[in-house]
Amino acid sequence: MLRLPSHNQRFHLLLRNLSSFASKTTIFMTSKHFLPSPLLPQTLSPKHFSTPSKRLLPSLSSKPIPKNHSFSLRTNGFYSLPSPSDSSPSPDLEDQPSDTRSLQILNHKLKQLGIDITKSVAGRENRLMCPSCNGGESGELSLSLFISLDGYSASWLCFRAKCGWKGYTKAAADGKPSIENLGQVNKFKVKRQITVESLELEPLCNQLTAYFAERMISSKTLKRNAIMQKRSGDEIAIAFTYWRKGELVNCKYRDIAKRFWQEKDTEKILYGLDDIADASDIIIVEGEMDKLAMEEAGFCNCVSVPDGAPPSVSEKEVPAEEQDTKYQYLWNCKEYFKKASRIILATDGDLPGQALAEELARRLGRERCWRVKWPKKNDLGHFKDANEVLMYLGPSVLKDIIDNAELYPISGLFNFSSFFDEIDQYYHRTLGYEFGVSTGWRALDNLYNVVPGELTIVTGVPNSGKSEWIDALLCNLNEGVGWKFALCSMENKVRDHARKLLEKSIKKPFFGVGYGSNVERMSVEELEKGKKWLNDTFQLIRCENDSLPSIQWVLELARAAVLRHGVQGLVIDPYNELDHQRPVSQTETEYVSQMLTKIKRFAQHHSCHVWFVAHPRQLHHWIGAPPNLYDISGSAHFINKCDNGIVIHRNRDPEAGPVDLVQVCVRKVRNKVVGNIGDAFLSYDRVTGVYNDIDESQKK
Repeated sequence: MLRLPSHNQRFHLLLRNLSSFASKTTIFMTSKHFLPSPLLPQTLSPKHFSTPSKRLLPSLSSKPIPKNHSFSLRTNGFYSLPSPSDSSPSPDLEDQPSDTRSLQILNHKLKQLGIDITKSVAGRENRLMCPSCNGGESGELSLSLFISLDGYSASWLCFRAKCGWKGYTKAAADGKPSIENLGQVNKFKVKRQITVESLELEPLCNQLTAYFAERMISSKTLKRNAIMQKRSGDEIAIAFTYWRKGELVNCKYRDIAKRFWQEKDTEKILYGLDDIADASDIIIVEGEMDKLAMEEAGFCNCVSVPDGAPPSVSEKEVPAEEQDTKYQYLWNCKEYFKKASRIILATDGDLPGQALAEELARRLGRERCWRVKWPKKNDLGHFKDANEVLMYLGPSVLKDIIDNAELYPISGLFNFSSFFDEIDQYYHRTLGYEFGVSTGWRALDNLYNVVPGELTIVTGVPNSGKSEWIDALLCNLNEGVGWKFALCSMENKVRDHARKLLEKSIKKPFFGVGYGSNVERMSVEELEKGKKWLNDTFQLIRCENDSLPSIQWVLELARAAVLRHGVQGLVIDPYNELDHQRPVSQTETEYVSQMLTKIKRFAQHHSCHVWFVAHPRQLHHWIGAPPNLYDISGSAHFINKCDNGIVIHRNRDPEAGPVDLVQVCVRKVRNKVVGNIGDAFLSYDRVTGVYNDIDESQKK
């Protein structure tokens, strides 16, 4: 039954009351087995240690009793094993005193969760088997349970990094307030004072020394790190002693099956802590064997974590020191890291090891962390840890790995070495489109070429042919390199836009009257072929209602078009047809800057070229000359933030020259490799909407 402190006379009376009605009470029990563990304080008689073991190391067994070892549970006149139908507290509880009833209900609730408090003590921490993880492979008693002195509430937490199960319950909602007890799992911990003598540790036997020798760990290293052993009958466990300033703080045991357990109620610290006192460079590994392996490679400034690695990186923020229970050993040793300027994280190469490295970096500061990359073992994988590298490749290779540790990555902070491969490909022109893609017009080859991931702003006075020129450019790019596009064209009806694109592709008018009455109209067969081309080449971004689209909405659909259909270009035409609602405190200049930043990030992230059409503001006293990019309505950021700026201008005065002459004014090119500032002239065929190169003489 629940054991209580001897000084609490009130609970002695309570237990007598409980015993008086035990025969009428049946409590459901989820477990019929008790799993002993070395974490419980034990006094071992001399006979357990007097006879040296004759068994070879591979036959050594763990101190924890295997999980399938059953233990006869005593009822103590209080509990009885349940019948199949008996799964709730007895109605007789209503007739019992409130303290008795609360304790009985609390017992029942905990047993429903698989927590057996038969041997627990109220008012202090109790270590039990965790019903969620069953103590892991080692079967350790990892569940810390605290029961309030009044018997009204209980809180628990599993200290295994791969489990972390925790909870809190009360006997009843109207019970005495006990929420403050949630934090008492840690507050009531009493740290044991231990010594080599009290733990009855011994020097290593020959069998264990030979075991370490097989793992390339020398006797000198074993002696310097005070590696010992502990006997229990004819079984032996390796004892890794944890020291701080010459005082034994903890002891961790390991058997040949790599099952681990530690002394109960001792403080968690790093293994080898005294070796990093005042060190500026510190190496952190995942296990004691790796710490010893580092010493064989010449690195004594190394420590190991005591509890292994988590299965994955936590998605939560790093908790406060007093709440960071899984990594309390780091906080207990924080003074040792104050002078460290370089911390090498040499954790295991598997996913849990990488997760541990990230959790350590989050707490120690990524800016002073380095990481190692373990070499390949074969075509299927890499070496797992330091001891494995030492065993198979030797101490010199292990030393080189540590000496060549690389900076721990910080999100958003890079050095050029991370991009050397891309730079080499750029130099050898193996990336593709290093000089951009030709527009299809010879007159523009030296001025403007299309580069994936850039933003081109296109402007011009109304009716100058901005949208027509972009449509012709898209047709040329599709014909030349097979690009596909997403079109967000709010000024065009779908049928009109389809007609314009088909005319440019087929080079025949859609209709045979009016503007196309003097030339051959496209045939039905050409129309059907053209429709398939439209469907394969373009994706339409359009609102299905009368609301205005926001730039975020457009970019989200464009992203879907990139991922689903592989589009390489996006047209947003025009700027003033978008929804530009902004906070009252935000100016239009600030809004435009933010909007263009979003567009550029989209273009760069998805390697998609974006053409953004923006109209100029109302031009007073306009005399027919091409406008400037600074004339765009809204903000000077249109020219400041774009990669390329183009003005499309059409001659409207027959006396000044042919009215089909179109001037393409390239006013900004950020990348000198792909273009230059200057003007090009094209002729516009009004019947088909096609733009063609013209001779130099015609330009004059």
